[in-house]
Amino acid sequence: MSKNLYLVPHDFTSVGDAALLYALHLGKNVHTEIMLLHVVHSASELAKTSAKMDSIIANQNLPEGVTITKKIVEGSIFEKIALIAKKEVAQLIIMGTHGATGMQKLLGSNAMKVITSAETPFLIVQKDTLIKPITSVLVPIDLTKESLQIINIAGDIATIFGAEVHVVGEKQNDELLSQQMKNRILIVKNKYEDRKIPCTVELLKSGGSYSKKILAYTNENVVDMIAIAYHSESLLPQFDTFAQSLITNDKKIPCMILNSKPASALYF
Repeated sequence: MSKNLYLVPHDFTSVGDAALLYALHLGKNVHTEIMLLHVVHSASELAKTSAKMDSIIANQNLPEGVTITKKIVEGSIFEKIALIAKKEVAQLIIMGTHGATGMQKLLGSNAMKVITSAETPFLIVQKDTLIKPITSVLVPIDLTKESLQIINIAGDIATIFGAEVHVVGEKQNDELLSQQMKNRILIVKNKYEDRKIPCTVELLKSGGSYSKKILAYTNENVVDMIAIAYHSESLLPQFDTFAQSLITNDKKIPCMILNSKPASALYF
């Protein structure tokens, strides 16, 4: 197995194509295997699906050092993507989203449902996500320790592309919370400085929707990727709108998202 494995779920739509193109874009910078995954409802679909997968693979212009394999499994995407990623030890799942439209606004986007089922980091792209060099990665953090779990993964992307990291948090009116936020920022800043990754820090104004302030930041600054650790205390986390609004952002910026583990099991 390749040391670097990207898993790309493909549903034979334009967003599946977008995910594959972005995987190839990343693959130009690291020698990697891309595993194209399709989940079928029944075994009767296997032969037809295999032919479609072969056609997609044959039409790709592969960068040097990149290979594509295919995998077809029967079942539900909400179970199989996470299971395959874990079994194959994928470093990253690159997936397209159709966005939170129609009934998905009420039921939670499919992307969020899949993300909350997996331990592997996701990179979510949209149909019209631009394929361009990554010069800056936006890393929003908050007062939870869980939010810090994304910083190493974001740092890896920044290192691969020689990108700058923008770390943002929210200003806090309470003195104790303000100090906690400054401590969080300092932890992240020091980690990136230790890795010699260019880093800028900004505290966004307090009050209002944090996701809206993050998206406003992307309008005012050059941001080529958003990277977040997703954590929720909700019994149905796919209903939360914070991460969903970021992965379906209007600028179609790719969003790296890690379903974080409880901070009680970790040390920072």
